[in-house]
Amino acid sequence: MQPNPSFPSSSDPVVSLGELLGALSHALDMAEGRPPGHAMRCCWIGMEAAEALDLTTSQRSDLYFTLLLKDLGGSANAAHICQLFLTDDIGFKRSHKLVDGTARRGLEFLLSHTASESGFLKRLGTVSNVLRHSDDIVAGLFKARSDRGAELARVMRFSEDVAEGIANLDEHWNGGGRPAGLNGSEIPLYARIALLAQVAEIFSSETGHRAAISELQSRAGAWFDPDLVPVFVDVLQRPGFAQAFHDPGLEAHLLASEPARQAHLVDEDHLDEIAYAFAKVIDAKSPFTAGHSERVAQLISTICTEMGYSTGHRRWMMRAGLLHDIGKLSVSTAILDKPGKLTGAEFDQVKLHPLFSQQILGRIPAFHDLSITAAAHHERLDGKGYPYGMTAAHLTRDMRVLSVADIFDALTSERPYRPALPLEKVCTIMDQMVGHAIDIDCYAALQTAIANS
Repeated sequence: MQPNPSFPSSSDPVVSLGELLGALSHALDMAEGRPPGHAMRCCWIGMEAAEALDLTTSQRSDLYFTLLLKDLGGSANAAHICQLFLTDDIGFKRSHKLVDGTARRGLEFLLSHTASESGFLKRLGTVSNVLRHSDDIVAGLFKARSDRGAELARVMRFSEDVAEGIANLDEHWNGGGRPAGLNGSEIPLYARIALLAQVAEIFSSETGHRAAISELQSRAGAWFDPDLVPVFVDVLQRPGFAQAFHDPGLEAHLLASEPARQAHLVDEDHLDEIAYAFAKVIDAKSPFTAGHSERVAQLISTICTEMGYSTGHRRWMMRAGLLHDIGKLSVSTAILDKPGKLTGAEFDQVKLHPLFSQQILGRIPAFHDLSITAAAHHERLDGKGYPYGMTAAHLTRDMRVLSVADIFDALTSERPYRPALPLEKVCTIMDQMVGHAIDIDCYAALQTAIANS
């Protein structure tokens, strides 16, 4: 058995809340089709504007995390977007954020992004269905996002103000937003600031900060609080804004700011809660992966117990199980839910998700080793796995445990191309994988646990 250097000598991670969620926000950017650092730049713009609003220290802290986590519920509507519009959810979301909300632009967007890969009749029928039921469809998509974002913010111990700020991100000053049609000061302040910061960031990234200023001013009193728009315009007009906006050091600057530094270190229990919350974000991408990350974590716990892992090491491994697929937020649900065989290009996208998992988790210094373990869940002993093609000599025991748990849950769960397999069939398949794909000791521990359950 390969030695196991990946588990840190101390099971007590030193992680600040700002550092942890700053890193994980990059996964939310992927799910929304935004360039890396979108949430961080939104946070910076919003916090710059907050300087003029005379917020208390507590309010600034709550606003900081509202801005970082504004897209926390976004994956909850990914599958619905694919099903209703017959399109790629990530591309759909990326383009939709550039629509200005006018009826003409909305119709143009719908026509260009609905069933674009389908034949004329299929596309016409899909567009007609969306137009007939547009109010219900839009309400459902935004409600799913809103409810899930607020729920997970509460799981992560944030205040009700943060939860409500996330829940009401898409409400508009004139009452034309979603999901509740709130208007004016009914909309929580943090939500009003977050929407302005989001639009400012997107248009600054895509068309430049002058165009962003024009966009904010044109929507004042419609989408945006008219009293807040001049505050944001002032931020965007400051000398050096464009340079700071594109500065690679912006993230480090933000993590060193007062709201991030004042946040408490994350203890073991809180870290578990955050990991569970993000596991729900990951698994919401597709109905076929609902609960996958949590089940993998539980299977890992069972295997580790059989193999004599310490309590701290087992807990560390469960976090790796909860977060191993976080890079899958970069993959379109249209690919994840495809009922037929993937094309070569589609499978190439799928094979990148462990790399993205490693990149996201590796942003957290205390998660460096965990990120390496998590990224290896599709590796095989014979070197035919991905993304690195690692061989048995390089696969630690932790990596082997994670792989066995992931494969077992995948086989026993329904997939778009097959039903869930019965236990007898799963064991037959995994028996044949022993020695060249999966580790015999880890698989034996799983078998023992199943037999004793």
